Amino acid sequence: MSTPTATVVYEGHLRCRLTHHFSGTTILTDAPLDNHGKAESFSPTDLAATSAAACALTIMGIAAREHGFSIDGARAEVTKIMAANPRRIAEIHIHFFFPPFPYSDAHRRLIEHIAHNCPVMISLHPEIHKAVSLSFAKAAATS
Repeated sequence: MSTPTATVVYEGHLRCRLTHHFSGTTILTDAPLDNHGKAESFSPTDLAATSAAACALTIMGIAAREHGFSIDGARAEVTKIMAANPRRIAEIHIHFFFPPFPYSDAHRRLIEHIAHNCPVMISLHPEIHKAVSLSFAKAAATS
């Protein structure tokens, strides 16, 4: 059996403490307002949706380093939409914003491919609608 990745402890009041075994980092989760919670932290479904963006940016960073360019400062805005009966994530909208850099067409294609195919995105249930968009800031003209 492999070593556990994390430990999750239910602390009561709809809150859990997640501890990453390798680093000791902890994250609290809380139930969302629309499901009996206080929304004082990420909900588990918030983490699932947000993890897709973090995964994509991480893999993009690896690819950028391997191909000799940078995405440092890139960010993503994530919107999660829930459905009922059963309660589940229905949609994840991720908009990626990239800093000014003279991205080639090949860089852009690579980044877009990763945005749709990172490990988390392809692990999510196929019925979850995934809307991904990308914005590239214009690089300053050189004189």
